[in-house]
Amino acid sequence: MEVVKSNSSKWINETDFLKGKFQMQGGYGAFSISKSVRVIKYIMNQEEHHRLITFREEFERLLDLYEIEWDKRYVFEFYDLKAASF
Repeated sequence: MEVVKSNSSKWINETDFLKGKFQMQGGYGAFSISKSVRVIKYIMNQEEHHRLITFREEFERLLDLYEIEWDKRYVFEFYDLKAASF
């Protein structure tokens, strides 16, 4: 994860993808999934899906659904863009 985060941060800053300097948070979260038609459909329709629910809302629902203890103070800052594609 360290290499992925480092390379991603470097790319974001070198391409001026965001205004200002970008820096990753200290931690990370990940969910594993299996390949399925449902997952493929989700990915193909992700832009439309995030017009209905933000990435943040979806992430928090997954944490709750899988009974993962979490504290809002320690979940990274989201950019709540309804139509964002992540």
